[in-house]
Amino acid sequence: MQSAFGGIDFGTSNSTVGVIRNGQARLVALEGEQPTLPSAVFFNFEDGHTYFGRRAIADYTDAIEGRLMRSLKSVLGSSLANEKTRIKTRQIGFIDIVGMFVGHLKKRLEEDARAPVESVVLGRPVQFVDDDTAADAKAQSQLEKAAHAQGFKHIAFQFEPIAAALDYEQNVAREELALIVDMGGGTSDFSIVRVSPERARSTDRKDDILANRGVHIGGTDFDRLLSIAHVMPELGYLTRTKDHKRNLPAAYFVDLATWQRINLVYTAKAMTDLRQVRYEAERADLVDRFIHVVEHRYGHALAGLVEKAKIALTDQPSAEVKVSLPGARFAAEITRAGLEGTIGGDIERVTATVEQTIADAGVPASAVTAVFLTGGSTAIPLAKRRILALVPQASVIEGDMFGSVGLGLALDARRKFA
Repeated sequence: MQSAFGGIDFGTSNSTVGVIRNGQARLVALEGEQPTLPSAVFFNFEDGHTYFGRRAIADYTDAIEGRLMRSLKSVLGSSLANEKTRIKTRQIGFIDIVGMFVGHLKKRLEEDARAPVESVVLGRPVQFVDDDTAADAKAQSQLEKAAHAQGFKHIAFQFEPIAAALDYEQNVAREELALIVDMGGGTSDFSIVRVSPERARSTDRKDDILANRGVHIGGTDFDRLLSIAHVMPELGYLTRTKDHKRNLPAAYFVDLATWQRINLVYTAKAMTDLRQVRYEAERADLVDRFIHVVEHRYGHALAGLVEKAKIALTDQPSAEVKVSLPGARFAAEITRAGLEGTIGGDIERVTATVEQTIADAGVPASAVTAVFLTGGSTAIPLAKRRILALVPQASVIEGDMFGSVGLGLALDARRKFA
């Protein structure tokens, strides 16, 4: 009999769904044969339908009229969570859109199970919101309510790095003291966990988790920093007013560079403000580019080009962000050194969090025998180099970059609901 439970890793950039089939954890195909689904929602104004994942992004980039939403996980616990956005004539809450996406994942889970699924383990970062326990608890509650609204009746949560540890543990041959590194799109989470074939059979693993910390820094933050530093100056950022008394206001440039805030630039008020900024600008030609990007709803596509350049810099010395709109033609080159200089401060915070996690565990760094890497941002050379330098004696295991958490959540769901 197929299991009627699963694990959902609702990620900032990508999501997965894990299940147990024939005693083994595996990922559900979410889009065609793909086990990962970009965390994107597109409201298509032309046919009236709502699309998810790659189809959502493709419709948007094909210039189909509609509204694209990405990085929805980042609104949890934030001031945006209680706000609404206009979708044609409707006002829809951001949490309701989160629910739509979770509901889509539930539908795929039930299609795979060929039965209703009411029990789920949801992954969560160690901290949805840094240094704010009330906002963090609120974020989890918001996600739980969104899942309940989609028909899940039995909901449990598991920290994402712990889920990754459960996946890693399936293949260990002896006891290890493992540093689990999970750097995703929105958060970077770390755990020190004792794993072994014998411990894997235990139902209570509390004593095996020596420490657990997280910081709200991830791939979308790196995208934002790269865009602000290397692309927004091409649209007028940091240029002066005509009277040379001040720089142009930064807020709309930051919004355009931030995945979950891009739609805020597409309002009538924003356009009125931007035209006033243009009137005051010394480089009105650059602000014209900005206005043209907004008028053509090109913000998400621009953020996608920045993300693509960041990924290319994993193994290339330089990459280019090239925009070819009729009223906005420019190219911004980003070098590997430029990337590392731009995100260096955030990587220092990540590294400090890893150091504190090891200290919390009450063990010397030399006691860590393995490092398990998961999450797309672990591919960034600077991040990997700095983290591994803290535990040079440890063996390095690279897990499924996007799937380890989903697989571990399925294993945890078996323990909780089977």
